[in-house]
Amino acid sequence: MQNKLFVGNLSWNTDDQALQDAFSPYGSITSAHVVTDRESGRSRGFGFVEFADDASAKAAMDALEGSDLDGRTIHVSVARPPAARE
Repeated sequence: MQNKLFVGNLSWNTDDQALQDAFSPYGSITSAHVVTDRESGRSRGFGFVEFADDASAKAAMDALEGSDLDGRTIHVSVARPPAARE
């Protein structure tokens, strides 16, 4: 398994710190980032959390998939590598 997770259906109010706080009970986090629009700076409703090890990532994914964060039911899955750009 990969140690980087995709987190979807985030509230517009969820920031990097809130994302890290929600996932930190499951292991050591190396990064937590909510993706924002370049022009407006507003959240795009998804983010990524990277753990130090695969076991922690799996535990977080299993525990938090379908859970509530800031009033929204979040979806957690293994992050896919970025698509190649032409």
